[in-house]
Parts: sequence; structure tokens; C-alpha cells
Amino acid sequence: MEHFSGIFFKIASVTMFVAMASCLKATNGTVPSGELVFFRSFFALPVILVWLIWQKKLSTGLTVKSPMGHVWRGLVGTTAMGLSFAGLTLLPLPEFTAIGYTAPLLVVIFAAMFLGEQVGVFRLSAVFVGMVGVMIVLSPRFSTLGNGLAEKEALGALLVLMGACFAALAQVFIRKLVRTERTSAVVFWFSITATILSLFTIPFGWVWPSAWSLVFLVLAGILGGFGQIFLTSSYRLSDASLVAPFEYSSMIMALLVGYFLFDEVPTTIMLSGAGLVMAAGVAIILRERHLGLKRAQQRKVTGPL
Repeated sequence: MEHFSGIFFKIASVTMFVAMASCLKATNGTVPSGELVFFRSFFALPVILVWLIWQKKLSTGLTVKSPMGHVWRGLVGTTAMGLSFAGLTLLPLPEFTAIGYTAPLLVVIFAAMFLGEQVGVFRLSAVFVGMVGVMIVLSPRFSTLGNGLAEKEALGALLVLMGACFAALAQVFIRKLVRTERTSAVVFWFSITATILSLFTIPFGWVWPSAWSLVFLVLAGILGGFGQIFLTSSYRLSDASLVAPFEYSSMIMALLVGYFLFDEVPTTIMLSGAGLVMAAGVAIILRERHLGLKRAQQRKVTGPL
């Protein structure tokens, strides 16, 4: 039963994050990305605090053992968020989602580079296939330059890709942090750090949003807070290898939201590239699950060292 609960919370988290992105996109690019980061982070805090109080983890959830680890994770994660939000305002939602799938692929490479994790031929091949898919998604943006709209969309694609790179680095920092820090602390202090860092972008041109934009911005923060809580709950209730593939349900949601709310019709090239990226991601997840089971079996045979 816990497995089904984990899957439910994973899908719920994906739904929240797609809804959050839709709210930010609904501002029609009238709000700078740094300001988007502020609203997304600041208005997630009350939701997270209430959750910690309800879980009776407020005191322990705010305690940290590695302050600088949280700072570095905050810097990298906030950069990823700012770049992604800047690209979101320039791209169709499904394309934004597809390019964002680059992050889990890059985590495999960065984990090998910075954490010393062993990566075999299978996962490297899957990463290669996934990156080919990303190139397919990006190809129309860089082959039709010459008019203002195409150049803006190409810039948006590049920003989202850069955001995915920083998001992958943030995941590497999180893997190190969770060795000593509680997940609740990682979630809370990231929102605090992102809120503070976003204020440094005020000199670059914050605006007073319209009434509707303000509603969407506040709602984006609240939805993001619930998304983080549901995501944390999903991994607490079920194995990561079981719930992780459901991340790709976001593509279905993005296609529906993009079509019905933003009149965005996906191209065959984008869908085929996204399919390759998703297939590569699922292959990596299944391979890591297999390796995890194999390591667990070896520990049972050899016993504790």
C-alpha cells in the first residue's frame, strides 16, 4: 500500500510543478525571472512551515550541520531556477518540459565527476541517446534563426538547457547534503536561500505586477511549496527507482496544458526528441534499480564488514 501512496504523491508533485510553471508562464513574460524566483520561493515558505509544524519536525527540520553546504546548494539551485524561468517565458510549455529532462541525464555524468560514482557503458550509452534526443528537440530553434521570434525562442531553449545543467549540479549537492542533513532542512533552507538571493536582482528591473499576474505569482509559490512536500513524501514512502519514472507524466500534463490554455501545438520533431530523452531517463532509472538490488544482495551474502 505504501508503494501506491508513494506513486500517488509523486504524480501529485508533478501536477503541482506543472501547474506552478503554467502560473509563471501566464504572466506573459512581463515579470523578470529574478522576481519570479522570489515569488516562487517566498510564498512556498508558509506551506513548508505549516507542514513541518504538522509533522512535529519544526525544531529538527530547521537544524543544519553543514551551513555552507546549504549555501552552495542554494546558489546553484537558485541559478537553475532563474535560468529555467527566463526560458519558460520564451518557449512552449511542452518544449520547456522536454529540455528540462536533460537534468537527470547530466546527474549521471556529474555524479561520476564529483562524487566518484561508478558509471558503466549501459548508463553512458543511455545518456548519449538522451542527449541526441535533446539535440533533436533543440534543432528547430537553431536552424530557423533570422527573425525576432525565432531568436527569442532559441535564447529560451539555451536558457532552459543551462538551467538543466545547474539543476543537475544542484542534485549532486543534494546527494552530498542528505548524508548529514534532514530532507526537511534541505527543502526549507533552499527556499530561504533562494528568496534572499532573488532580492539581489532588484536593481536589474523588478516591476509591479498586474492584479492577475500577482495572483498567478502567489499561486505559483504555494503550488511549488506543495510540490516540494509531495515530492519529499513520495520518496519517503517508496523507493526512488519505483516512483522516479512517473516524473515523465509531466510531459502528458504539459502537452494538455500547453494545447488547451496556451494554444501550443507540439511538433513531430519535438515529440520524437522528447521520446528519446524520456526513454533514456527510464533506462537509467531501471539500471540504477538493478544495480541497487544487486548491491543489496551482495551485502546479504557477505554480511557487514
